[in-house]
Amino acid sequence: MRKIIHLDMDAFYASVEQRDNPSLRGLPIAVGYNEARGVVMTASYEARAFGVGSAMPSRMALERCPQLIFVKPRREVYKAVSDEIRRIFFRYTDLVEPLALDEAYLDVSEPKLGPKSATLIAQSIKKEIAKDLGLSASAGVAASKFLAKIASGIQKPNGLTVIKPEDALAFIAQLPIEKFFGVGPKTTERLHTLGIRTGMDLRQQSLESLERQFGKNGIVFWNMAHDRDDRPVEPDREYKSISAETTFTVDLETLDELILELPPLAEHVATSLGKENLVASGVSIKLKYSNHQVVSRQQSLASALCDTQEIVLESERLLRNRVRLELPVRLLGIGVFKMTSPSEIVVEQPSLFRD
Repeated sequence: MRKIIHLDMDAFYASVEQRDNPSLRGLPIAVGYNEARGVVMTASYEARAFGVGSAMPSRMALERCPQLIFVKPRREVYKAVSDEIRRIFFRYTDLVEPLALDEAYLDVSEPKLGPKSATLIAQSIKKEIAKDLGLSASAGVAASKFLAKIASGIQKPNGLTVIKPEDALAFIAQLPIEKFFGVGPKTTERLHTLGIRTGMDLRQQSLESLERQFGKNGIVFWNMAHDRDDRPVEPDREYKSISAETTFTVDLETLDELILELPPLAEHVATSLGKENLVASGVSIKLKYSNHQVVSRQQSLASALCDTQEIVLESERLLRNRVRLELPVRLLGIGVFKMTSPSEIVVEQPSLFRD
């Protein structure tokens, strides 16, 4: 049986800023830009107490917390700190699967260092991160990725939650359905309509019924409800694309309305690129009409991008040049593809000679 740890740094970007600037400690801060279309990348726990959260428009964040202090992101610093954190991980195991700069799965079934107890290893890693880097992390320990990730969020910040194999089914039974992997607000609404509110409710459904209602996701939900998650920790996992999308409460009918919705989505994508220290040379957009028809467009680019404004600009070009609205739009998405590390980009020098 696998022993998996999910390590998740606590308010990572904000915590790094408070660590490096003692005058910010104990204050509500948001990493992001205080601009008309700015978005909060992450917020300190002092700001979260006011309801400020990631991906929230900056203006809304200030309405909730007028004393909020905005700090411009320093992506190169966060990447450097993340590298130090991963070096600590690799002292214990080579089976490390990063999910972002601030979180990763570790398979410690056969650890390189320390005891065979995943709980004790998680405690040691947390102590090393605190001692060496002055930051706190939360950890979840379980026999599967699904439960380890849920466990790491239970006692934040600086928490450690262990779900033993013999307790897994009972834990899942009481778990709110919105905590399940792949269950967003809309799916939660559909499940609630069917009377499914907990893992136990989900477990009582037949596989056929869930598959009929939710397609392939229904199979995933059924497996999770029965504690069937055999996914291994994949240290060489590659990202093929990164995307973000939103479903509107009221369908939008014009391109101008859709363009106003681009910045938060682009900020989310740019943040994900920054966390992985990646750039992209392809942009895509996705629309779902009021009749649920899905339309997508994509464009390869001559140069790579990672900045929010660049992603907004290219997405707007796709919308204006490649989309003819046929019906009101209920969902809008932005994606990037053809991703690589900035160090791998080859810049072609122009020839000194012409044919």
